[in-house]
Amino acid sequence: MTTWVYSFGGGAADGRAEMKELLGGKGANLAEMSAIGLPVPPGFTITTEVCTYFYDHDRKYPEDLRDQMNAALTKIEELVGARFGDPQNPLLLSVRSGARASMPGMMDTVLNLGLNDETVEGLARNAGDRRFAYDSYRRFIQMFGDVVLGVDHHHFEEILELAKEDHGYMLDTELTAEDWAQVIEDHKAKVLAETGEPFPQSPGDQAWAAVGAVFGSWMNQRAITYRRLHDIPADWGTAVNLQAMVFGNMGDDCATGVAFTRNPATGDNTFYGEYLVNAQGEDVVAGIRT
Repeated sequence: MTTWVYSFGGGAADGRAEMKELLGGKGANLAEMSAIGLPVPPGFTITTEVCTYFYDHDRKYPEDLRDQMNAALTKIEELVGARFGDPQNPLLLSVRSGARASMPGMMDTVLNLGLNDETVEGLARNAGDRRFAYDSYRRFIQMFGDVVLGVDHHHFEEILELAKEDHGYMLDTELTAEDWAQVIEDHKAKVLAETGEPFPQSPGDQAWAAVGAVFGSWMNQRAITYRRLHDIPADWGTAVNLQAMVFGNMGDDCATGVAFTRNPATGDNTFYGEYLVNAQGEDVVAGIRT
């Protein structure tokens, strides 16, 4: 049986750093860091071979992929102590691409996967913070709506800007839990208006759709152009990494950032990076906030 899914976390990993052709750069390095005992949030990598299969078989998956994903998801649940789709104690996931050659910002990402109208309340109770939970849900609707459902992100940005104008706010961080609750309803209404379907509430359906969207983004125009400019073969494919969420938007003592061991502009051997307080990773990568 072909192994399509490689788990990592809890001080162990199925893969190693030298497996970039199969696991992509991100997946291979996550596996290596976990294997040497670094505190890596648990997750699993769907291999580049699945991406190749996906495009060779009219965007269908190998028959045994679902069972392997479910087994890997169970491992994450055991390590984190939460269950995917559980309204009382929900596990949330990030879904990210990971080609063997770095292609920053070219493919798509979905964060906070697993949130719906019920699990968001469980997240709020467990965190003791409704504002954080609702902020996470509106972010998920926005990313999933854009990346998976094809609702242009500017629709969601307009809703957010109008909400800030109505309340006289300058920053996203000024919105209250009640404000975010209304933004969520407006986001869901926009999804229904643009797609003709309500926002999906099944975490399992969300996961499969998100994985397909990330594989699909390997062939978006940004990625195609980047590969052509950097001589990256299209048949390499991308891996997809699903990982337990760690939240940078839980308050002013939380942050997200990007860091380099050298200055990427000058090559100087100095630590270099940027971060945002009370934000999530896509805010940095996409330049949404500075």
